[in-house]
Amino acid sequence: MSCTQRMINLSELTPYIMCSICKGYFIDATTITECLHTFCKSCIVRHFYYSNRCPKCNIVVHQTQPLYNIRLDRQLQDIVYKLVVNLEEREKKQMHDFYRERGLEVPKPAVPQPVTATRGRPRKVVGSVFRIPPELDMSLLLEFIGANDLSGNFKPLEKKFVRVSGEATIGHVEKFLRRKMDLDPGCQVDIICGDHLLEHYQTLREIRLALGKNAVQDGLLVLHYGLIVSRDSTLSKIG
Repeated sequence: MSCTQRMINLSELTPYIMCSICKGYFIDATTITECLHTFCKSCIVRHFYYSNRCPKCNIVVHQTQPLYNIRLDRQLQDIVYKLVVNLEEREKKQMHDFYRERGLEVPKPAVPQPVTATRGRPRKVVGSVFRIPPELDMSLLLEFIGANDLSGNFKPLEKKFVRVSGEATIGHVEKFLRRKMDLDPGCQVDIICGDHLLEHYQTLREIRLALGKNAVQDGLLVLHYGLIVSRDSTLSKIG
């Protein structure tokens, strides 16, 4: 029995990998958790500056913080990059040019650190956020914007002012929040500065330089953080 394969034209897939806002292919594909519609990250962030509704179905995403209910779809973005020839390379070049024209260091993707296997009892690995350099040159204001389950079980930090190194990343800030708030591993932490949903690899110094006065209040870098709690995590807390 022979199996025939049909070549699919890219135009047939275009409606599924195109942003309805900019009419281009997804870049940093970002999905609204309330309705599962996807857009370019920069497009939906810019849209939410003026509106709290989904551009496609008009549902209210969040009454006051729509950026809280979006998340990156890395699997979809990988598919787009595989389907559209040279798209990823062009985007990387544009990003490099953007930072260099402004005299900023180009962000580097996070590189996972290998863990050396040891005999006997496993060695506990502590996140590098707790081993920051002695020069604590960055002051943060961490503001809690709530959790999606509306249970009220999550309380903001008692001390929301923190001094850290400017080389610390958003990934370090997330580890700090998880430890202080004793969060379940299944709980997603989103960290926002102004109207930008931040990535783990971005350093605090880069964010402050890139966003300027829009990111600072009374000399403090202001970061808002929200929690997305899965149903399984909620049930495990009740149990």
